[in-house]
Amino acid sequence: MSTSTPAKAAIDWRARATEARIDGRCLIGGKRVDAAEQFEKRSPIDGRVLGAIARGGNVEIDAAVASARVAFSDGRWAHKPPAARKRVLQRFAELILVHREELALLETLDMGKPIRYALSVDVASTASCIQWYAEAIDKVYDEIAPTGRNALALITREPMGVIGAIVPWNYPMIMASWKLGPALATGNSVVLKPSEKSPLTALRLAEIALEAGLPEGVFNVVPGFGHEAGEALALHPGVDAIGFTGSTRVGRKMLEYSSRSNLKRVFNELGGKSAFVVFPDFDDLDRCAQTLAGSIFFNQGESCNAPSRLFVHESIADDFAKKLAAEAPKYQPADPLDAKTVMGALVDETQLRTVMGYIESGSAEGASVLAGGRQARSETGGYYVEPTIFDGVRNDMKIAREEIFGPVLSMIRFKDEADAVRMANDSAYGLQASVWSSHIDRAHRVARALHAGTVHVNQYDEDDITVPFGGVKQSGNGRDKSLHAFEKYTELKTTWLRING
Repeated sequence: MSTSTPAKAAIDWRARATEARIDGRCLIGGKRVDAAEQFEKRSPIDGRVLGAIARGGNVEIDAAVASARVAFSDGRWAHKPPAARKRVLQRFAELILVHREELALLETLDMGKPIRYALSVDVASTASCIQWYAEAIDKVYDEIAPTGRNALALITREPMGVIGAIVPWNYPMIMASWKLGPALATGNSVVLKPSEKSPLTALRLAEIALEAGLPEGVFNVVPGFGHEAGEALALHPGVDAIGFTGSTRVGRKMLEYSSRSNLKRVFNELGGKSAFVVFPDFDDLDRCAQTLAGSIFFNQGESCNAPSRLFVHESIADDFAKKLAAEAPKYQPADPLDAKTVMGALVDETQLRTVMGYIESGSAEGASVLAGGRQARSETGGYYVEPTIFDGVRNDMKIAREEIFGPVLSMIRFKDEADAVRMANDSAYGLQASVWSSHIDRAHRVARALHAGTVHVNQYDEDDITVPFGGVKQSGNGRDKSLHAFEKYTELKTTWLRING
């Protein structure tokens, strides 16, 4: 008699999608709340209407900030011992995994990413982030300064108060968790403004947090447009700090809003135009090409750290171009609700038009299309673009200078190491970079020379919650992830005691 466990039946994601019920109301003070206005949310998969979403504005933001302030001031969360906050956040992480299929489906319907990755990457990473900060909070110690014997100087970290978190649409859950984990772990209250393009999982996460035992008012969510809800949150005098992830253009506005209001702390994680530098001495160009294709086409290229500028030595460029072109067909867009799909839909029609405009610009400026370059699956009513590779790109072309946020790669040839470093650093951005070389001296030398927050060597995008994420130049300031994120959501206080005797 067999004792083997029957295989679990494959999930029919399309059927589940037809049964999905959307609640787009705000969550303020632990309750679902209607907004004065709403907007219609459509899925980028096929244009279907998902439901009505609260169009938050000044009124809703005022209510959310007031709720967060009361919760912070009365200490219902901030005054709990770190070990107590830890237990609640651990339960929060556990419940995210309990609801993994629901959350993954919402993410895919909302912003078009393949369901396989929404489940295995986005949900898993979100739970892991919350879990990690829960574990970390009661292991972070304060300090005693080295004073003379007549004094005791304590240096302590205190929660800031009310944190405004504004996150983008490309990784809605993950980006939210990078703010929520350290902000909640350190005792702050949070008002989260998700992108109007992908608000669904943020609202559901807040409900799950309440189920885990997070007190009412500590985690509030107000959907809405950036120029309405986002601006109101960033200008609000009751907000002590803003954690923003998004475009450099809006990041500038965050700094302006701070200066116009209460000089609140602003931590910007902004755009990128990451360089991927390949030297002829690297001994596995097949793996290099596969890694590059997998990285630039992952999440439809809608990643701030996407390696969108390939710098390859002229002696191997033709051979490498063939290897890359052979990889592109593996990433043809398909139905995101099909578990086999590896590249899905762009988030909306506006982003589709933006990406197609860049592709047209590349051709107009003289670059040649090595693969792709066309809209795909237009008959579905969704927003799909073929994986696109340009050869013959100059570093001064628009497609090499500006962040495209789509599946578009620019291939640029270089003559020597100095040429590669010069062009790689010739960018307004400095988020990530990668160098591929089998010579250890060159790998270290070039990694040191590249101006970026993270430099990968002979790999790309290998990552962990334990390392900081962020950039230099116009890619932003401050760091998400790792223990360094605690610095963004706490204030240092010195307490100086005089000792007589």
